[in-house]
Amino acid sequence: MEEFAALIDALVYTRSRNEKLRLIAEYLQATPDPDRGWALAALSDGLDFPAVKSSTIRNLLKDRIDPVLWTLSRDFVGDTAETASLLWPAPDEPPSPPSVSETVELLSAMSRKSVTTELPKLLDRLDSSGRYALLKLATGGMRIGVSSRLAKTAFAQGFDVDVDEVEEYWHGLTPPYAEFFAWAADGAEPPDIENLPTFRPFMLAHPLEETVVDLKDYVAEWKWDGIRVQLVRAGGETRLYSRSGDDISATFPELLDVLPMNAVLDGELLVRGSTQGGEAGGAASFNALQQRLGRKTVSKKMLAEYPAFVRLYDVLLLEGEDLRPLPWEKRRGQLEALASRLPESHFDISSIVEASDFEHLSQIREGSREDAIEGLMLKRKDSPYIAGRRVGYWYKWKRDPLLVDCVLMYAQRGSGKRSSFFSDYTFGCWDGDPDKGADLLPVGKAYSGFTDEELKKIDKHVRQNTINRFGPVRETEKTLVFEVAFDSVHESKRHKSGLAMRFPRIHRIRWDKPPHEADRIEALRALIAD
Repeated sequence: MEEFAALIDALVYTRSRNEKLRLIAEYLQATPDPDRGWALAALSDGLDFPAVKSSTIRNLLKDRIDPVLWTLSRDFVGDTAETASLLWPAPDEPPSPPSVSETVELLSAMSRKSVTTELPKLLDRLDSSGRYALLKLATGGMRIGVSSRLAKTAFAQGFDVDVDEVEEYWHGLTPPYAEFFAWAADGAEPPDIENLPTFRPFMLAHPLEETVVDLKDYVAEWKWDGIRVQLVRAGGETRLYSRSGDDISATFPELLDVLPMNAVLDGELLVRGSTQGGEAGGAASFNALQQRLGRKTVSKKMLAEYPAFVRLYDVLLLEGEDLRPLPWEKRRGQLEALASRLPESHFDISSIVEASDFEHLSQIREGSREDAIEGLMLKRKDSPYIAGRRVGYWYKWKRDPLLVDCVLMYAQRGSGKRSSFFSDYTFGCWDGDPDKGADLLPVGKAYSGFTDEELKKIDKHVRQNTINRFGPVRETEKTLVFEVAFDSVHESKRHKSGLAMRFPRIHRIRWDKPPHEADRIEALRALIAD
């Protein structure tokens, strides 16, 4: 555990991607099995210990130190694990750190009842760095600047294997990845995933930006506003994966018995909703899809009101044949032929957008304001299906965002490197005429879209204009206007304003604009697609 704690400390204090890769690779090379496998799982969010929650840590600390000191320290530091590791009372006995494997075993054995006695024993065996690493591992939220992709890239570099192969095998394996290390480090045969319903890495697109493409070489498809998914059937089992490779099968059970052949399909998960009026291509807005996302159990009513289906983009594997090396045109032909074998209730194919030239396509894109459309995808006709983003093959051309002027209402400190700044902002629009006493109603929250210099100025404004405090939240004078960009707006019963924005972000800070000139709720409501 000492070596793992040293690795975590080193990763926290370096911003260099190459240095992070080197540190992880060297740790994996030098550490024996199964410790390195558990460490790799922790770095790539592959571990879950249900008994250990942030609330558990908070309660343990409040039993041992002054609760006010804990609250103030946590608010200042901005990270529960770091605060707890520093404030934990030093034990009488010298540290006797466990191995990573022993730590995982002990954490796995803890229940909601036993964690209050067993976790303190484990913390007492470690110094502050070890406690920090333990709590990061236990809660599953590293937040140390290491993504799952970076951890896999470090693995590939450390053992001189191809990162695309690493991605290919990864989702068919479980920690501590003994056969994975045997293949990469010892030259054993690759893991056999042929009969496992495993995730394959998605092919991704670059933003179009200033590029103009020749439609003789490219084809245009709608970019649908759902969530990108992969439906996989192999070994008599079907699974549904999100863009990040998370298994979301349990949330959409109606899709698990409708694929009649072994295949790996790429598409957009959408719902039809309870009504079809005003929906684009039979798909409801993302707001309707949100009713289904993240649910551990799905009621019959939910299945009936928001039935899910997949709008197919591509076919990667079909009945034992790997189609990814084929050009897009041939894969598209295979997909269209496959469509007749799939139930229309659960599948359709994303249609091609016909345009005479690029200017004509631009006009079509500007007119795409239906709820379920985000913009366009441009795909080179001869492109193979390659994991990740490859320049020149696929482009995404999102429609221009909607804009509205809102007033800053509340602010909260961020996390990590922003823990000392008020960087999370709730803003609102006027519910009527502000000159006649109308109130502001919150319509959204954002924490992106501004520079570091702008962040410092907004933080200063919040501190100098605080009028009330609600725990970590500060209410401010209603004087600062944000121009907020967002993709769409929908009706919502969960918000006081009755509206919810899709992907809100700060577009501009209107230091020059008086707050009474900000937009009203009715202006935002008018942007809801018919």
